[in-house]
Amino acid sequence: MKITIFYLLLVLISLPLLALSVETKVYIVYFGEHDGKKTLHEIENTHHSYLNSVKESHEDAKSSLLYSYKNSINGFAAKLTPDEASKLSKMKEVVSVIPSHGKYRSQTTRSWDFVGLNDHSWNRAQMGDDLLLNAQYGKNQIIGVVDSGVWPESASFSDVGMDPVPKTWKGICQEGVAFNKSHCNRKIIGARYYVKGFYNVFGAVNPSEDYLSPRDADGHGTHTASTATGRQVPNAAALGGIAIGIASGGAPMARLAIYKACWAMPGKPKSDGNTCMDEDVLAAIDDAIGDGVDILSLSLGFNEHSPLDQDVIAIGSLHAATKNILTVCSAGNGGPSPASLANIAPWVITVAASGIDRQFSSPVLLGNGMKIQGYSISPYAMSQMYPLVYARDVARLGVPQYLATQCQPDTLDSYKVNGKIVLCFIGQGRNVDKGIEVSKAGGVGLILANNQDNGNTIFYDSHFISATGVGYDGAVTILQYIYSTAYPTARILPVQSVSYTPAPFMAGYSSRGPNHVDAHILKPDITAPGLQILAAWSEASSPTKLPYDRRSTKFNLYSGTSMSCPHVSGVAALLRAVHPNWSLSAIKSALMTTASVTDNLNNPIQDYTGNPATPFVFGSGHFQPIKASDPGLVYDISYDDYLHYLCTINPGLLNKVNAKINCPNQLASPLNLNYPSFVIPNLYGPVTVTRTVTNVFDGQSRYEFSWNLPQGVSILVSPTVLVFDHVGQSFSFTMTIFPANDYSVRNQYVFGWYMWSDGRHLVRSPFAVFLP
Repeated sequence: MKITIFYLLLVLISLPLLALSVETKVYIVYFGEHDGKKTLHEIENTHHSYLNSVKESHEDAKSSLLYSYKNSINGFAAKLTPDEASKLSKMKEVVSVIPSHGKYRSQTTRSWDFVGLNDHSWNRAQMGDDLLLNAQYGKNQIIGVVDSGVWPESASFSDVGMDPVPKTWKGICQEGVAFNKSHCNRKIIGARYYVKGFYNVFGAVNPSEDYLSPRDADGHGTHTASTATGRQVPNAAALGGIAIGIASGGAPMARLAIYKACWAMPGKPKSDGNTCMDEDVLAAIDDAIGDGVDILSLSLGFNEHSPLDQDVIAIGSLHAATKNILTVCSAGNGGPSPASLANIAPWVITVAASGIDRQFSSPVLLGNGMKIQGYSISPYAMSQMYPLVYARDVARLGVPQYLATQCQPDTLDSYKVNGKIVLCFIGQGRNVDKGIEVSKAGGVGLILANNQDNGNTIFYDSHFISATGVGYDGAVTILQYIYSTAYPTARILPVQSVSYTPAPFMAGYSSRGPNHVDAHILKPDITAPGLQILAAWSEASSPTKLPYDRRSTKFNLYSGTSMSCPHVSGVAALLRAVHPNWSLSAIKSALMTTASVTDNLNNPIQDYTGNPATPFVFGSGHFQPIKASDPGLVYDISYDDYLHYLCTINPGLLNKVNAKINCPNQLASPLNLNYPSFVIPNLYGPVTVTRTVTNVFDGQSRYEFSWNLPQGVSILVSPTVLVFDHVGQSFSFTMTIFPANDYSVRNQYVFGWYMWSDGRHLVRSPFAVFLP
């Protein structure tokens, strides 16, 4: 009897524990199409009723609802158990229930000059007049930035001389910690923050790590916002006066709407990046659509590959397109690995990152008079020669040589290092930490050398001591000098901005194709400056974002596709202002077909290896804003075209955005989407690609077709001449691609281009073909 009672008590005690062990997670629940006419309160009541049907109490149902989406999708985000999610998915009104994937990651004094936007010497009759002036510097265009918030006090966000807020604006200025309504103005016209998804995973925001408000504690959001639309700020510079000049966004008179959905990761240094929960990101996009933005700029990327119907940026941006809102996204920082792209939906502009024609030179002067090229943004000058040592030779007793060579923590002997410059190699750990180890051991300077794999790739870090980075070849020369003399000495020369060739060149970190979701769509679309871009910064953060860095700066040099994305966002705002009747796809086409594939030496754009880059790295090429304002012809795509495209590639997403559309019985190839570029994933036999071009040039014109074919491929085109009578006229043409009788090129992608030209406009598109 006692044993029976014991087991009964054990079961009773275990029941609540078992209930607690069924963990909830966030799911996004999609319903069929809705017209968006219901109020948010009515929508929330409907969503509560669905949750009431699977939850044990009304209070549980109410507390589980995180977001009701009104403008992007007909759905909600809620905390559910797997069983509750399964029950909802079986309801006939529910299209699908998908789990939150977890986390997205947040990925200019010279860059605008480099791309020609500030160059007033162009032949106006040839280049369509002055883009900035014609666009009135983006006046009244509204760019919505989904990121880590904003530092509103920055001079980049001054509203001096700006007109009142457009009456079409429906957004709000949400108050919070260290942020009130006075921080919005005629420049920052709206600000919101989204934290429910973050809170569900990590708990409350730590006030020592971030602000529970639209204020930016990181710097990333401020940097991207000011790159897209910052005001012109004279004498802007990074720490130590580096890169001094006029900082400006692409559309300096455009309005800015801030949507903070990215937060500091608890217990992690800011240098590890922010985290952005997809339910929070979707809520930000949802509000941005309702608020009335014109451009959405998202420098975010998800590390894992997801189909389009589980990609909230793809879902939200497709809904944004129905409201004539263009979405620009970063390609991701997963390079040089192939198929590492983020944001591959064909209705967004996916931007890769490239370098510009400015470098920060800080050579090493050796005691024998030889000068080794080095690069740095360290603000600390060195005025004399110092003894020079190799880190491996000054290691602490018992420390493995490979650790000392990389200047890992606690590896250097202070007796041997004191007062000397130390040559270290890159490797494990942060580059800045290597300088700290040298400084801790009493060293006065750091020469950070590339290993053989990194070659002459340039790395920039805001070190705490005098420091410079050298390529592998330079490192070998320095080592040879060290071992050739009894008393080697060196001096790290002060940092200077210098012109650099060849440029642009592709950043090694920029994510690559092929497209992992639909191999027919060539991504990225385009490349823009994303290496050492100077822009506004949060004064709550430091240049390195490391916890022990107590320095502060109003402007900072930062790299990533996060920086290239807002370059294109700003120019897209200018193009919208100049061509208000253009479709979203026309703007995208104009940017792509006018892009350049050569550098300032008139050679093919190089990859980080020094070899020619491919369209899987730079897309259509490096963007040219002024030429994009007068492209001649565009490849137009309607919203319905995208829906029919989804019939072939992802009916699941089609059901989420428009369940009423009828797909044809015989599905067309995704190659028939009227995209400027294309990919044939396997060329076993003839493949026909159909495209339509529309004349956007004022006047009659005659265009002729030309091409550059890769080895192993032949082409047949019909027609090869197009004669236009008026603006808005469209013509279709076909390209039939054949495998050539050349078996020397097999089991690889090959790349070519095709082009229409009237003698003034060069409407150029890349393509890729896999030869099995």
